[in-house]
Amino acid sequence: MIFEHFAINVKNPHEVRDWYCEHLDLKVVWELKEHPYMMFLADSTGRVVCELYYRPEFEITDFSKKHQLVFHFAFESENTEADKNRLLNAGASFVEEMKKEDGTHIAMLRDPWGLPLQLCQRAEKLNKHV
Repeated sequence: MIFEHFAINVKNPHEVRDWYCEHLDLKVVWELKEHPYMMFLADSTGRVVCELYYRPEFEITDFSKKHQLVFHFAFESENTEADKNRLLNAGASFVEEMKKEDGTHIAMLRDPWGLPLQLCQRAEKLNKHV
């Protein structure tokens, strides 16, 4: 099996789409322009895709009230410190960070809507094992 996408029901998919495209370089690969406004965003590899949509008749999780380890977006970063500061200036909020002796630097933020966002600058990249 090949991972296709994961999906999140959000109140404001257009705003979330625009912020992630502008600040995390995601690209819209397909979009339904009427309700439920499904939009598929891909990372720079085109390998990982997130679907955003708005279905008010179903639960919309308020991630700002959930611990960041319940769910989070994780992005590989070449420079976590610079990316953290750039995203904070773009409306994200700081949660916590960890710096390990091996050079790994992980920062946990929340996007402007409260979704946890993790920046991962690892000493050894995860996809090395794939």
